[in-house]
Amino acid sequence: MNEMKKVNRDLQTERLVYGGRYDGRQDFAVLLQPFFKNSVVPMVEDGTPDLTFFSVDCFHFSERGHAEMALALWNNMLEPVDSKQTYNNFTYDRSKIQCPTKEHPFIFTRINSTPLPADCPNDAVPAWAAAVLAVGGLIIGWVVTWMIFYFRERKNRKRNESTEINGTNICYKIREL
Repeated sequence: MNEMKKVNRDLQTERLVYGGRYDGRQDFAVLLQPFFKNSVVPMVEDGTPDLTFFSVDCFHFSERGHAEMALALWNNMLEPVDSKQTYNNFTYDRSKIQCPTKEHPFIFTRINSTPLPADCPNDAVPAWAAAVLAVGGLIIGWVVTWMIFYFRERKNRKRNESTEINGTNICYKIREL
């Protein structure tokens, strides 16, 4: 039963992280930070576990353990998604803290982890193109509308002229009789 619960939780986590629910948002991201996936319990020189990383109950982290986990989490967030470290080496070395670089002054997400191609074509439409298209569309619409009304009026005028001519001939023929 515990195995089924673990499988279910892993599936739910996978759906949350990779399901696309938060993709496309600029203000929020859900990422798996695997810094603790392959970690081992730190050992002291005699081969026994280093208990300074754990609290009295030997289950929860001590202040030192929390500091190491926080450092590993911070460093993990500053690594690209496909290059994240999956372990924590518990060295208690403050010099291993990473800082954002000038090239990447941000926390990595799935969207900003993929590099842009070097020859990225600029597909942006110039600002003046929208105005030209709008004015051109209005002119074309005006010309088409004018042509429709012009030919309709011309057709009606021809019909009226032929009716008047035919009507005049009919009246003239009636008078001749």
